[in-house]
Formats: sequence, structure tokens, C-alpha cells
Amino acid sequence: MRPNTLGDYVGQERVLGAQTLLRSLLESHEIPSLILWGPPGCGKTTLAHIIANSSKKNGMRFVTLSATSAKTNDVRDVISQAQNEKRLFKRKTILFIDEIHRFNKSQQDTFLPHVECGTVTLIGATTENPSFQVNAALLSRCRVIVLEKLSVEAMEAILMRAVRSLGLQVLGQGDQHGTPATGSSSKSSEFPVYIEEKALNTLAYLCDGDARTGLNGLQLAVQARVAAGRTTPLNTTKGGAADGILITEEHVKEGLQRSHILYDRAGEEHYNCISALHKSMRGSDENASLYWLARMLEGGEDPLYVARRLVRFASEDIGLADPLALTQAVAAYQGCHFIGMPECEVILAQCVVYFARAPKSIEVYRAYGNVKECLRTHTGPLPPVPLHLRNAPTRLMKNLGYGKGYKYNPMYKEPVEQDYLPEELKGKDFFKERDT
Repeated sequence: MRPNTLGDYVGQERVLGAQTLLRSLLESHEIPSLILWGPPGCGKTTLAHIIANSSKKNGMRFVTLSATSAKTNDVRDVISQAQNEKRLFKRKTILFIDEIHRFNKSQQDTFLPHVECGTVTLIGATTENPSFQVNAALLSRCRVIVLEKLSVEAMEAILMRAVRSLGLQVLGQGDQHGTPATGSSSKSSEFPVYIEEKALNTLAYLCDGDARTGLNGLQLAVQARVAAGRTTPLNTTKGGAADGILITEEHVKEGLQRSHILYDRAGEEHYNCISALHKSMRGSDENASLYWLARMLEGGEDPLYVARRLVRFASEDIGLADPLALTQAVAAYQGCHFIGMPECEVILAQCVVYFARAPKSIEVYRAYGNVKECLRTHTGPLPPVPLHLRNAPTRLMKNLGYGKGYKYNPMYKEPVEQDYLPEELKGKDFFKERDT
């Protein structure tokens, strides 16, 4: 089902639509070095294959390597062949590296001089943020193309093309009441195979923009129903019923086998989701807070990581507006440590909702930040601790004036007038300082 031309490519209108720079370059066969960055199943490898088909027609070589299995020597061999092709036949080489983020930094350095001098045109595909996973020097020599997960509409178009290829007939809401179904007989069964339009819509929604997941789910659902061979009487034409194999929404869900939650514990999505959770609690949106928590936990995040972030949030964003928030966070961390997943998910949910509903104050957070800024911007040596605030455990220290004049507050019924800051900071109020 992989398309071979840009005309058949579905989705990614923002970067490949009519009049876009990349489409113009591809149609004119001016292929720059590219890094294709996007989630799984969004069309990175397909786009590379389309470029390959186009480049072969124009006399260019197209070589594919996967960073999951290729070694540094494999890369050197490809580059050596590319040098020979360029020197002897004036023939360009396009090198496609799938999962380029799997190469370490030293392996990526192998490409640098050859991309720089034009020996190879590099096209790399990655699901990870290239800012973190690709060498800065290599990244500066490539154009980063950000591909988004496919929309539901794009997924429906891809699935419908697969349905036609499989020879399935689609039943709309009115088809069972007399509207003729479209399509031809199934290629894999003596009985016609039908699929509900609602089942396709559901599959397009559940696969979360991953075309590979959607196509695999459709294939599994069809294979399972055809293998079972259970026919259903269907009023597919006016005037009579016909037996056929029907694929419903429930069969499609069963074919998926799992909820497809895009979440990478080690990648950018990890930081995106914790940021979204933090900001949702700060904004007192309890529904969004629970949603981002579930995205992380259902995606396999370590609950103790979330709990640690909640401890920080308790003091950073709630602070003295509700001093019990810190107690709640520490208790949630201990609870998660005691019982683990999945039982601890409700503990974190309770804590997250408590924080979303709690009043917010950054008074302490801001004041401490002002203290740090005061220390960073201080010129010269830091002021010494005032003598009256120093302990004097030895006679020598007492003779030097350590602790002299200090007033022990509990001994006084009335307020004690006493300075605690160094002389040059006397009267400084960090709580009234404002960030510039």
C-alpha cells in the first residue's frame, strides 16, 4: 500500500502541499540533504521511497541503510562507492538512513565531510527531536522537515484505498436497508466481505495518526473474520438478502489489540507531557491534569518520576497558599513506592486533582529566586557572617567576639530588635523584589 508518487501521498499538506518549497524542490529533482522528523507511521519512509523512485529515473543512485543494524564500516563502504560513482560516472548518490538517531555522535560524524562536499545527499528519518539526537554540525547541513501525525481524514483516505485493494465492500448507514454497496468481491474469500463505514471511521480515529497501525489493524480484522468464515445475511441490494462476511467496529477494535498511545519515556514526548501536566495543574484545570497524567502512566512512564515532579510543584506553584500540598506530594511519592503500578495510579490522580484545585502562590519560589540573583550579581567577596550570629564553641572564638551581643529570642517576651542580614544588605526584602 506504499504510494510511489507524490500524487498518491496522503497528508502532510503543510510541508508537501501545492506551491510549498519542498514539493517544488522534489518535482524539479533538486534534492537537498534532509532530516525527516515525525511520529511513527506518518510517512517518513514512504516519502524517502518516493524520492528514491524519482531519483532513479533521473540517473541518481539511492542507497538505504537502517541505523538499527548498520555498522560504521557499512557507512564507509557506501561513501566509498559514492565517491567512485561521482568520480568515474558523475553520478550522484542519495543515502537514506532510517532511524538515524540510533547512530551515536561519532558514527554521525562519518557523514559530515561527505555531505559538506556533496559526495552524498543525506536523508535521515527519525522519531526523536533532531536537536537532541543529531550532531549540531550535521544538522546545520540538512534541512529539517517536521512531519505531523496524520489527521483522521488522511487516515480514512489511506484505509479506503486499502479497502479497495482488498476488494472489500463498504456498508454505510443506509446500505443495509437497500443501498447497493460499492467495491468488488473480496480477493480472499468465496463470500463477499463487507466492512461497516463506522468501523473504518473508528479505526482511523483509534490509530492516532499512525498509518502503519491502521493498515495492520485492518489487515488483522479482515484475516480473522475470513479465517472464521462466519457469514451474515445482509440486505445489500434492493429486493433480496445476500450472505457475506461482515467486519464491524468491534472486530476492528479487537484487531488493534491495544490502545496506541504515542509516548517515548526517553524522548521529547516525555518532556512535552510533563510540561503539559505541570501547566494544567498551575492553570487549575483538573480535567486536563488528569488527561496528561494518564497519557504518561498509560504510556509506561515511571510513576516515581511523576511523583517527584509533584513534590517540586507543591512548593514551586502552591507554596504557602496551601502548606499541606507538600505533605500530600510526599505521601503520594511514598504510596507509589510502596505499591507501584497499576495500583498507585489513583494515588497520583488524587494528588494531581488536589493540586489543580489548590490555591496557587509563587511567593517563596520568587523570593528564593531573588536571593539567588542577589548572590550571582554580587561583585567582590561575599559579606562575612555578622559576629553576633556566629557560634562560639571555643574560648578563642569568644575572645574574637563570636556571638557577642546576640539576643536569644525565646528569653524575651517582647519582640527582639536584631539584625540577621550582613550590614550591606540591611533592610533588604527579597519578597518585595520583582523579576525584571
